[in-house]
Amino acid sequence: MSYDARIDELKLELPPAPKPMGVYKPIVQVGNMVYLSGHGPLKSDKTLITGRLGLDMDVEVGYAAARQTGLGMLATLREHLGSLDKISRLVKLLGLVRCTESFDAQPAVINGCSELFRDVFGEDAGVAARSALGTNALPGGIAVEIEAIFEVKE
Repeated sequence: MSYDARIDELKLELPPAPKPMGVYKPIVQVGNMVYLSGHGPLKSDKTLITGRLGLDMDVEVGYAAARQTGLGMLATLREHLGSLDKISRLVKLLGLVRCTESFDAQPAVINGCSELFRDVFGEDAGVAARSALGTNALPGGIAVEIEAIFEVKE
């Protein structure tokens, strides 16, 4: 099954591909590799999910924010490539979680994005090397920021 068809089968709603909020490109392709800049949890109504894990957000809400971030990343990929079917595999995922000093469940939060990519691209192509880190601040108070590297078919 194609990845684009999988999006429909899973009844996923991709938000508009986010526009840059600074001097950078949301996605850069070099050969058969695409590098996605950090994406935040942008909803379809163009608002962002904000908060701090361990203070005013729990893991479940953070997981949903990471999943929403993954949907935005898929929108960026689709806009740039024309089709998600051009994806060969996810190579690396880096997730940042805005949290309190004592919060230590960053991997459980970033699973929201990781599990989305696994569900769309499959166990082999959708699961990659990954880091999940905590931080005290992210732009605009967003709950998570995630970047990724994908290999595309030549």
